[in-house]
Amino acid sequence: MIVKTYKNYFVLYKKASQDILSRPIGVVSVILWMSLMSGITLFVSKQQLQNAKNLLEQYKANPAMQVDTERLWKAKKVVDSTLHPDTGEAILLPFRMSCFVPTNMILVLGMLTPNPTIKTTIFWQWANQSVNVAFNSANANKSTPMNWSETAVAYVSAVFSSCAIAVGLNQAVPRLNIAASTKRVLMKLVPFTAVAAAGTVNVFAMRGKEISQGIDVYNEDNELVGKSKTAGLAAVSQVALSRVLTNAPTLVVPPLIMDNLSQKPFFKANPKALLPINFGLIALSMFTSLPLAIATFPQISSLNTSSMEKEFQNLTDSEGKPVTRLYYNKGL
Repeated sequence: MIVKTYKNYFVLYKKASQDILSRPIGVVSVILWMSLMSGITLFVSKQQLQNAKNLLEQYKANPAMQVDTERLWKAKKVVDSTLHPDTGEAILLPFRMSCFVPTNMILVLGMLTPNPTIKTTIFWQWANQSVNVAFNSANANKSTPMNWSETAVAYVSAVFSSCAIAVGLNQAVPRLNIAASTKRVLMKLVPFTAVAAAGTVNVFAMRGKEISQGIDVYNEDNELVGKSKTAGLAAVSQVALSRVLTNAPTLVVPPLIMDNLSQKPFFKANPKALLPINFGLIALSMFTSLPLAIATFPQISSLNTSSMEKEFQNLTDSEGKPVTRLYYNKGL
């Protein structure tokens, strides 16, 4: 663990973010995640990463040290967007959260292709879930890792459910005995329904071991207390919900807007003019929905010990006081 608690995550580097910290905690979280999503961090060299780590360690050991605010803040962005909080190792570049938007832009455009065939539907759902598996694995809580066979089973489950839902809905909706306009709108929502359902299966499948075996939980002093299945379930559930929240604006809003625009005389005569608008709407939706969705649940989350397993309910700290909350990394 890199930090003790959610609040300490911001306090640790307060010198670098004093202006942001004056705002409500929810706003702080969104601002920080928008900063961490910057693609600039993808081009940081190993030496620059090491320099950033060294600077933060020096400041952590001596908060009174004199250091340029902007330099400290940049170092924090580089470290937090590159290193995994459990292992301290660099996350493989294509699967860092700062690469999530550009990677998924291509996938969303493919899934929203008008009049998809069964083959194209299967291809884009397979591609989307394959990328999701990689992101889920790279950004999961690493205190309970999965082996290759478990990962393979989870991957097959996610891809099969995604393709089955998408193909099934694409075949079923046109047969519904409803108004043509309603049917057209429902067809626009098929990609989101398939992605949301399969994405949930994907997260639970890829991180199911965290629920069955538990994840590491820590006290206020950052001391490992044990593994909690309750914390594992909370972590995986929060990530699954945040993925649905990420996809909702991107796969619902642009298709409905585009459907409305496509009925206008100008766009009927100039259908190619819809392409840049569609691309722009998808980009805007993804850049705004991702940090909002991730910030919904803090990465360093906590649970009241009264709602956890019995072995955590009668703990005391170094001063003999009851421990009422324990902390864990929910992953991304």
